[in-house]
Amino acid sequence: MNIKSKPMGVYQTNCYIVEVNGKEFIIDPGMGATSWVLENVKNPIAILNTHGHFDHIWSNQELKEKLQIPIYVPKDDEFMLKDDPFAQGTPPSQADVIVVGDEEFDIDGVKVKYLHFPGHTPGCSAILIEDTLFSGDFVFKGSIGRVDFPYSNPDDMRQSIEKFLHVEENWTVLSGHGEPTTVKAEQKTLPMWLNHI
Repeated sequence: MNIKSKPMGVYQTNCYIVEVNGKEFIIDPGMGATSWVLENVKNPIAILNTHGHFDHIWSNQELKEKLQIPIYVPKDDEFMLKDDPFAQGTPPSQADVIVVGDEEFDIDGVKVKYLHFPGHTPGCSAILIEDTLFSGDFVFKGSIGRVDFPYSNPDDMRQSIEKFLHVEENWTVLSGHGEPTTVKAEQKTLPMWLNHI
């Protein structure tokens, strides 16, 4: 597996191109991601959204149309792709595959598993490809996604943290903002957030 990443837009949202066996996945194409993605893909097969916030989905539709590939999005965040709930002028996009909860896909021979970690948003999920977890805005190095936004839910976030604390594998974690980390590293600091949410 080969991974390329670039922080996009004013919020420096990490966009990832993940290549497995010559096939590429685009994860969270945010503001201004289109030109970088087009310059760096050869055989893209899907756009994967971890959640529906505008800084993660901004270039969805443009890339979908240019590359003729489907968009996958968690069910509970699908409305954000169409409705622009934060009034940012987000270009609307149409999801092709609606992900429900923890769901695993075989996409052209590559296993892609969504793990539902709501709290930051209703559909907030992490995406597991091989031994790397793309955690979106659920968990960052030393931190977690905010739960004071519209559609956020602190109680859901507490349950998601508890779920993450029971992950046994020490996957690499690549988040929506900031630097890489690992499951075990974050499991050491996450319990303190349970009392601060």
